[in-house]
Amino acid sequence: MKRLFLLLLLVFFIGSLGHAQMLVKGKVSSAEDNDPLPGVSIQIEGTTKGTVTNIDGEYELQVENDDKIIFSFIGYKTQVINYSGQSTLNIAMEEDVAALEEVVVVGYGTQEKRDLTSSITTVDSEEITKTPTGQAMQALQGKVAGVQIVSNGAPGGSPTVRIRGLGSFPGFGDSSPLYVVDGMFFDDIDFLNTGDIQSMSVLKDASAAAIYGVRAANGVVIIETKTGKYNQKAEVTYDGYYGIQNPQNVLKMANTEQFTNYVLATGSSADASFINNAFNRFGRSRTNPNLPAVNTDWYDEVLQPAPMQNHTVNVTGGTDNIKYSVGASYFGQDGIVQNTRSEYDRTNFRTKVDGRVSDRLTVGANVNISNATRYDADNGVWFRTYFAVPILPVYDEQNEAARPESLSNAQLLGYRGSQNPYYNLLYSDNRNKISKMVGNFYFDYDIIPDKLSFKMAYNYSNINIDSRNVRFSFSDGVTNNPNSLSRNSRSELNEIWDNTLTYKDQIGKHKFTILGGYSYRSEVTEGQFVRGDSLSLLDPDEETTWFISLGDATASINSDGSGDFGSQEFGVSYFGRLSYSFDNKYLFYATVRRDGTNKFQQRFGTFPTFGAGWVVSEESFFDFDFVDFLKLRGSWGRLGNDAVNAAVGQPTRSTTTTAINDQLAPGVIVDNTFDLVEKWETVEETNFGITADFLSGRLSLEADYYQRDTKDGVTLLLLPAQRDIIRRNLAEIRNSGFESSINWSDKIGDKFTYNIGGNIATLNNEVLSLGGQRYLDAGSAEFRQRSIVGEAINAFFGYEVEGVFQTEGDIATSGYNQEFIDDNNLVPGDFKYKDQNGDGVIDSEDRVVLGSFLPSLTYGANLGLGYGKFYLSANIQGQSGHSILNRKRGEIIFTTDTNIDAELATNLWDGPGSSNRYPSAAGLRKGWNQNLSDYFVEDGSYFRIQNVRLSYQVGDQSIMGTEIPDITVYLTAERPLTVFDYNGFNPEVANGIDRQNFPISAVYSAGLRMKF
Repeated sequence: MKRLFLLLLLVFFIGSLGHAQMLVKGKVSSAEDNDPLPGVSIQIEGTTKGTVTNIDGEYELQVENDDKIIFSFIGYKTQVINYSGQSTLNIAMEEDVAALEEVVVVGYGTQEKRDLTSSITTVDSEEITKTPTGQAMQALQGKVAGVQIVSNGAPGGSPTVRIRGLGSFPGFGDSSPLYVVDGMFFDDIDFLNTGDIQSMSVLKDASAAAIYGVRAANGVVIIETKTGKYNQKAEVTYDGYYGIQNPQNVLKMANTEQFTNYVLATGSSADASFINNAFNRFGRSRTNPNLPAVNTDWYDEVLQPAPMQNHTVNVTGGTDNIKYSVGASYFGQDGIVQNTRSEYDRTNFRTKVDGRVSDRLTVGANVNISNATRYDADNGVWFRTYFAVPILPVYDEQNEAARPESLSNAQLLGYRGSQNPYYNLLYSDNRNKISKMVGNFYFDYDIIPDKLSFKMAYNYSNINIDSRNVRFSFSDGVTNNPNSLSRNSRSELNEIWDNTLTYKDQIGKHKFTILGGYSYRSEVTEGQFVRGDSLSLLDPDEETTWFISLGDATASINSDGSGDFGSQEFGVSYFGRLSYSFDNKYLFYATVRRDGTNKFQQRFGTFPTFGAGWVVSEESFFDFDFVDFLKLRGSWGRLGNDAVNAAVGQPTRSTTTTAINDQLAPGVIVDNTFDLVEKWETVEETNFGITADFLSGRLSLEADYYQRDTKDGVTLLLLPAQRDIIRRNLAEIRNSGFESSINWSDKIGDKFTYNIGGNIATLNNEVLSLGGQRYLDAGSAEFRQRSIVGEAINAFFGYEVEGVFQTEGDIATSGYNQEFIDDNNLVPGDFKYKDQNGDGVIDSEDRVVLGSFLPSLTYGANLGLGYGKFYLSANIQGQSGHSILNRKRGEIIFTTDTNIDAELATNLWDGPGSSNRYPSAAGLRKGWNQNLSDYFVEDGSYFRIQNVRLSYQVGDQSIMGTEIPDITVYLTAERPLTVFDYNGFNPEVANGIDRQNFPISAVYSAGLRMKF
């Protein structure tokens, strides 16, 4: 019995030895260069036991004999080691070329670029931060094919962004894309600092964007902010620059000599008397006594160079289980308008933390707080500066009735308006305080490690905007203008709950990812506005009095300018996605989203999409050594645009009485004139593309053709019988075009690297249907725009000028009938309009489409040269095939006693052969020549050197045995040259109508980047 007991004890002891825990240590490094690999996942197969390597690639792990230890790391081949009792186990991991494929951010996840069937372009942080700007989207101008970005010169002003054209009528639907910042939806990303952005992915086609449903009709831009890395030492980065904005392409207006000659040439005795009044009031020129003494360049008096600066500090790092990124930034931009407050200041604080609570559970939080103050120059400044006559000085000491400053007033010379833009500069103050807090919180749980995971995310956005507009009391010497103050407070609280379940696996040659999700969205907006007039307690020199005081005896509340507003919209969504690849050759992609909303009468909509791809280069028959990768792809999708104003209308009934057979009889009148916008606009898009890499990855090509149709577009419908206009979902609009981008990068020797690339995109915008109508008018009667079936949205519509009548003989042989010539008093120096239908008269039937404000061609190119620690980069961009309505010239139809631009003043017709483009001075003021024509509609094409940047890496070296940080200094020129023919400051006009647009500046800056 004793021996049996000893035998059992021995067996137990031997068995326990077989399961004894042992400590194994080691180091994991790269087989290619022997560098340590931090963050390598080490797992014992079949258990939840594991660890990760530290910053030096080292690890410790308790193991047992015969355990299988799995070493895995992104970009490297997974290794499985059978443990056999050794105390030290060093691993050299080999790169996995297939795993190193570029990963692209898509809706609710990521996808390898080689598996994409959609059109997606990603721009990284290095490219984004090259542009000195406070608006992140401005940094993409000219860099993404098919994306038109129209600059905004005002401090803090957001650019206009259009992806693949315009699918809604202006005023009825918003054409802006959806911005998704770390999961939260935004209509604008003016609060983001470019230094906080890791990448921006533009989802251009419906297949890529449809998973966002009714918000995605105008494309989607996904922004990922910077994050830390596990097992990374704390790294501090500072990036800052200081620059000067310089007004560019300043429009030359007629000087005193040119203006006087023009006025006298008009033959207007009234205007000639105004010149004489200027002689009497301000004297004669000493150099030419036939001219008034004053010669004011109003743009020179209004514009000035202005500073711009940005400073960003980021701290990133991580431990075994936590990674973090914390940052702060300041952006400041002064306006190029002097003698008024025109500036923008923004301060941002952000933090992003992710933590591995366990082997399966990861949680994270991301918070971005932005506070900005923007002062806007009075918009009327640009209008007055253009029209102010040069014979008027800024100040006039003889204008003693003016207060508080003795500013000049053109009315005292006989003109109809005061004209002086300094009344707008000195006596207005427009402030906007903008605070935004954005939060994202999530947890991600691996139900089945590396296969099935569940993620819940809560996204939060709180936006508060407080606007204050002050008009100070003043007198221009003719009219007393009382003060007024308007305030507008607006708050937005938006929340999104996202829940997604993702399963990914590979079975043999079949690789697939399945995602299913549910989302809840709530958007609450509310605000108040009030206006007070005649505020006696308001002191222009004391900002603490700039309020509407209830104790102000003379103050009055303007009831039309006061009230409140609010809305609450919410929606629920169910969505799913399948991504499938067979043998890395044949690709299939499909999504579906069902959106529900309380905004429209139609509560739910379903938005499906699918795509397919064929990696031709993986086929056995494909034998072209210079082609590394070739993929053909196609997709179709449907998505929605809920950025249109809903209208829940219904027929109205009213009782009445009428006489029937001499008897009064009661009756009911039904009125069917009501708006009904019961659903969102729907976009259907087809896309075909090719993706290719050549010559060992040095050359890459992306090309796409798309057709994008908007259906159920909101449009106006004219009811012929009642002559009333109503809104309905009846329009159809098509945008189609070709996009291509090509890039080459290579190196020569050990020190010289270079890259060159370009992109090009075409656009054909066409109205397909207007609910049975042939056309729909927009704009004013004087400056008509018209949407015609078969033409572009809101095309400029008017007469075609064939030239200028040089002689009476030209008029007689013009083809116009004599009665028409006599009725219109046509004389040499008048325009000759084309008689489109040959009936001998010029009338509304002779008007034609004169052009569209949408460019038919956009392009961009880039060049990079690196030698040693020097790097030079340059970008160009431009567009063509679009038109601009020079509304400033056209305003002469309303008032003729203003200045004109120098080109016009010096090139007016003044005799046979003098000009075939411009009418005579007298003709300029004649109604015949003021009809909307292609004289006012000009070519908007331009070419621009967008950005030139030279950098030098000073640091990352040792001096006298002391390591200095990685330091890079750089010089940047933004928009140093723009070439165009348009007669204006700038050919970038968002809606194509140039009346009061803020000029675009060139920016010259110097910067410093340090990494510790």
